[in-house]
Amino acid sequence: MKQRIITALILAPLVLWGVFELSIPFFIVALTAISIIGFWEWTQFVLPKSRALSLIPSLVVLASSFAVFPFDTLSLSIVSETHLWILSAGAIWWIVASGLALTYPKSMNLWEKSVALRHLFGMLSLIPFLWAVFLLRAQDYALNPYHGAKLVMFVCLLVWAADTGAYFSGKTFGKHKMAPNVSPNKTLEGLFGGIILAMIVGWFASSLLDIHFASLTVMLFITFVTVVISVLGDLVESMFKRVSNIKDSSNIIPGHGGILDRIDSLVAAFPVFALLYFICQ
Repeated sequence: MKQRIITALILAPLVLWGVFELSIPFFIVALTAISIIGFWEWTQFVLPKSRALSLIPSLVVLASSFAVFPFDTLSLSIVSETHLWILSAGAIWWIVASGLALTYPKSMNLWEKSVALRHLFGMLSLIPFLWAVFLLRAQDYALNPYHGAKLVMFVCLLVWAADTGAYFSGKTFGKHKMAPNVSPNKTLEGLFGGIILAMIVGWFASSLLDIHFASLTVMLFITFVTVVISVLGDLVESMFKRVSNIKDSSNIIPGHGGILDRIDSLVAAFPVFALLYFICQ
């Protein structure tokens, strides 16, 4: 626990600094590097003979996305129909993945023996997440360089609030398991507690960060859907780790495991939030 706290105290200021102070090009480089580490950790879920070779398909698709989508600040600040398609692909994937996690182990028969599907699942998890964060970070950059950073931080606050609320309400009231075959500690009571705290935090944070939604109802709806998907996203990674007989995705972060262990909820939350935010504006 001491190591976890020390690491968190070091990482939290770095994350805040990176989100608010890195220019868009350097922000893209930093987040892409983190995603590549995430892809490296995902190779364990593919169960390859060579992890290096198993990394290649994801890197090729990632590089192709940069070839297809312009990633200069101006292009990212204008959300196109193509951008919405990649966000939609991510959102649909997380709905499907949530179903796989909630019906595990029966659902395992659909994908367990398919290397191609395991590769695809990793790409659908990380690439829409990457572009969702890019698009949010670049919003209104010419008018206010920090507006997009506030959007990114808003999503992080929702997920962190949901995790905190779920932990304490689950510990206090938890009786009904969400997916006992995947994560015995997650309960419906924890989910409800996480949703409530996230909605409260979202209400305050939207005002504090000056983030405007079409209405309070829209903000609460987006928060609700984002939080539910973020919680289920955590279950999805737990499912893949359980099938692969892995405790942590890696040990790159002392006391916290790997990159995927730390960002699994965020990876699910960002494309869903971004899609709803852009289409509801």
